[in-house]
Amino acid sequence: MLTNVLIPTDGTELSAKAAAYGVDLARQLGARVTAVTVTTPAEAILIGEGAVITNPVAYEERAEANAKATLGVVRKLAEAAGVACDTVHARDDQPWHGILAAATEKAADLIVIASHGRRGLSALMIGSQTQKVAGQSKIPVLIYRHG
Repeated sequence: MLTNVLIPTDGTELSAKAAAYGVDLARQLGARVTAVTVTTPAEAILIGEGAVITNPVAYEERAEANAKATLGVVRKLAEAAGVACDTVHARDDQPWHGILAAATEKAADLIVIASHGRRGLSALMIGSQTQKVAGQSKIPVLIYRHG
Protein backbone atom coordinates (compact mmCIF):
# COMPACT_ATOMS: atom_id res chain seq x y z
CA MET A 1 0.00 0.00 0.00
CA LEU A 2 1.29 3.46 -0.89
CA THR A 3 1.27 6.11 1.80
CA ASN A 4 3.55 8.86 0.42
CA VAL A 5 4.02 9.80 -3.23
CA LEU A 6 7.07 11.95 -3.97
CA ILE A 7 6.52 14.42 -6.81
CA PRO A 8 9.64 16.17 -8.14
CA THR A 9 8.90 19.42 -9.92
CA ASP A 10 11.03 21.89 -11.85
CA GLY A 11 8.36 24.47 -12.58
CA THR A 12 7.76 23.43 -16.19
CA GLU A 13 4.34 22.83 -17.67
CA LEU A 14 5.13 19.13 -18.06
CA SER A 15 6.13 18.75 -14.42
CA ALA A 16 2.88 20.48 -13.41
CA LYS A 17 0.94 17.91 -15.46
CA ALA A 18 2.90 15.10 -13.82
CA ALA A 19 2.17 16.67 -10.43
CA ALA A 20 -1.56 16.75 -11.18
CA TYR A 21 -1.36 13.08 -12.15
CA GLY A 22 0.59 12.21 -9.00
CA VAL A 23 -1.78 14.12 -6.74
CA ASP A 24 -4.80 12.40 -8.31
CA LEU A 25 -3.13 9.01 -7.89
CA ALA A 26 -2.41 9.80 -4.24
CA ARG A 27 -6.02 10.88 -3.73
CA GLN A 28 -7.32 7.62 -5.18
CA LEU A 29 -4.98 5.60 -2.97
CA GLY A 30 -5.57 7.61 0.19
CA ALA A 31 -1.90 8.60 0.27
CA ARG A 32 -0.18 11.90 0.96
CA VAL A 33 2.23 13.68 -1.38
CA THR A 34 5.61 15.26 -0.90
CA ALA A 35 6.62 17.79 -3.53
CA VAL A 36 10.33 18.36 -4.05
CA THR A 37 12.28 20.83 -6.12
CA VAL A 38 16.05 20.90 -6.28
CA THR A 39 18.25 23.94 -6.81
CA THR A 40 21.99 24.14 -7.19
CA PRO A 41 23.64 25.89 -4.23
CA ALA A 42 25.56 29.05 -5.10
CA GLU A 43 28.84 27.59 -3.86
CA ALA A 44 28.56 24.77 -6.43
CA ILE A 45 28.31 27.33 -9.23
CA LEU A 46 31.05 29.66 -7.98
CA ILE A 47 33.87 27.21 -8.68
CA GLY A 48 36.48 28.22 -11.26
CA GLU A 49 37.15 31.29 -13.32
CA GLY A 50 33.90 31.05 -15.22
CA ALA A 51 31.68 31.94 -12.28
CA VAL A 52 28.40 33.41 -13.49
CA ILE A 53 27.06 34.44 -10.09
CA THR A 54 28.25 37.81 -8.93
CA ASN A 55 26.04 38.00 -5.85
CA PRO A 56 25.58 34.65 -4.07
CA VAL A 57 23.16 36.09 -1.52
CA ALA A 58 20.84 37.42 -4.22
CA TYR A 59 21.10 34.10 -6.07
CA GLU A 60 20.05 32.19 -2.95
CA GLU A 61 17.15 34.57 -2.33
CA ARG A 62 15.92 34.10 -5.93
CA ALA A 63 16.37 30.34 -5.68
CA GLU A 64 14.31 30.26 -2.49
CA ALA A 65 11.54 32.41 -4.02
CA ASN A 66 11.46 30.29 -7.18
CA ALA A 67 11.35 27.07 -5.15
CA LYS A 68 8.50 28.41 -3.03
CA ALA A 69 6.49 29.29 -6.16
CA THR A 70 7.27 25.97 -7.85
CA LEU A 71 6.31 23.95 -4.79
CA GLY A 72 3.22 26.11 -4.32
CA VAL A 73 1.78 24.78 -7.56
CA VAL A 74 1.83 21.23 -6.21
CA ARG A 75 0.57 22.35 -2.81
CA LYS A 76 -2.46 24.01 -4.45
CA LEU A 77 -3.20 20.90 -6.52
CA ALA A 78 -3.05 18.79 -3.36
CA GLU A 79 -5.25 21.17 -1.37
CA ALA A 80 -7.84 21.19 -4.16
CA ALA A 81 -7.85 17.37 -4.16
CA GLY A 82 -8.00 17.09 -0.36
CA VAL A 83 -4.58 15.42 -0.23
CA ALA A 84 -2.06 16.12 2.53
CA CYS A 85 1.08 17.72 1.12
CA ASP A 86 4.57 18.30 2.41
CA THR A 87 7.19 20.29 0.47
CA VAL A 88 10.97 20.03 0.27
CA HIS A 89 13.39 22.52 -1.25
CA ALA A 90 16.48 20.39 -1.69
CA ARG A 91 19.91 21.85 -2.37
CA ASP A 92 22.16 19.73 -4.55
CA ASP A 93 24.27 20.28 -7.65
CA GLN A 94 22.77 17.03 -9.03
CA PRO A 95 18.95 17.25 -9.09
CA TRP A 96 18.49 13.48 -9.28
CA HIS A 97 20.54 13.07 -6.12
CA GLY A 98 18.46 15.68 -4.28
CA ILE A 99 15.26 13.93 -5.40
CA LEU A 100 16.43 10.55 -4.13
CA ALA A 101 17.62 12.05 -0.86
CA ALA A 102 14.19 13.62 -0.34
CA ALA A 103 12.52 10.28 -1.14
CA THR A 104 14.60 8.59 1.56
CA GLU A 105 14.19 11.40 4.10
CA LYS A 106 10.41 11.52 3.64
CA ALA A 107 9.94 7.73 3.40
CA ALA A 108 8.29 7.91 -0.01
CA ASP A 109 6.78 4.73 -1.46
CA LEU A 110 6.63 5.94 -5.07
CA ILE A 111 8.16 8.70 -7.18
CA VAL A 112 6.01 10.26 -9.92
CA ILE A 113 8.33 12.21 -12.21
CA ALA A 114 7.95 13.87 -15.60
CA SER A 115 10.09 13.01 -18.57
CA HIS A 116 10.67 15.52 -21.31
CA GLY A 117 11.50 12.62 -23.62
CA ARG A 118 14.81 13.96 -24.83
CA ARG A 119 16.59 11.58 -27.13
CA GLY A 120 19.83 11.41 -29.01
CA LEU A 121 22.33 14.23 -28.73
CA SER A 122 20.16 16.47 -26.55
CA ALA A 123 19.75 13.67 -23.99
CA LEU A 124 23.48 13.03 -24.11
CA MET A 125 24.38 16.72 -23.73
CA ILE A 126 21.76 17.68 -21.14
CA GLY A 127 21.49 14.34 -19.40
CA SER A 128 18.24 12.95 -18.13
CA GLN A 129 17.48 13.54 -14.48
CA THR A 130 14.51 11.22 -14.86
CA GLN A 131 16.72 8.40 -16.15
CA LYS A 132 19.12 8.91 -13.26
CA VAL A 133 16.28 8.86 -10.71
CA ALA A 134 14.78 5.73 -12.26
CA GLY A 135 18.15 4.01 -12.51
CA GLN A 136 19.26 4.75 -8.95
CA SER A 137 15.98 4.64 -7.02
CA LYS A 138 15.34 1.90 -4.50
CA ILE A 139 11.58 2.53 -4.68
CA PRO A 140 9.25 2.36 -7.71
CA VAL A 141 9.33 5.26 -10.18
CA LEU A 142 6.38 6.16 -12.36
CA ILE A 143 7.52 8.19 -15.37
CA TYR A 144 4.90 10.60 -16.65
CA ARG A 145 5.12 11.35 -20.36
CA HIS A 146 2.52 13.37 -22.13
CA GLY A 147 2.83 13.31 -25.87
